[in-house]
Amino acid sequence: MASLMENLIDILNRESTEYEGLLEISQRKTPIIVSGNLEDLQKITDEEQNVVNRLNVLERKRIEVTADIATVLNKDVTKLTLTSLIELLKGRPAEQGALAGLHDRLHRTVHELQRVNEQNGSLLRDALEMVEFEINMLQASRLAPETANYNKGAYSAGSTMGVTRGFDAKQ
Repeated sequence: MASLMENLIDILNRESTEYEGLLEISQRKTPIIVSGNLEDLQKITDEEQNVVNRLNVLERKRIEVTADIATVLNKDVTKLTLTSLIELLKGRPAEQGALAGLHDRLHRTVHELQRVNEQNGSLLRDALEMVEFEINMLQASRLAPETANYNKGAYSAGSTMGVTRGFDAKQ
């Protein structure tokens, strides 16, 4: 049981470190989103994906170790949470303290990560709305009404009101 607890503590410590790294990446992503630099956004998203992949590996290991601990304690693995495990370790204060500290550290980090990700998501939605608005403006300028001028043959010779030239990337 002691080696299982050591494994769990090690895995949770590594997960916490990875989540802290993910938080740092998400915080670096915010100004990149604001600046609209797609190349840097792609780079940081790739970096973020690498951390998520490492977290997935650690999560699978944590699930395996937790299942082993549940078997040793004769507990239902679906009901064995980190909080309940901390309660069960009252007789082992060192392991209980380590797990409690990791629980708090993970909780704080994940909560802050969630906040930053919600902020980044909002910024991305705003940027997407701005792009859609600009596209709609360009399309509307092409569909602007014409003036009611006719030539001798009774054909419309009117010009389009508003912007008549296409998109100029150099502006």
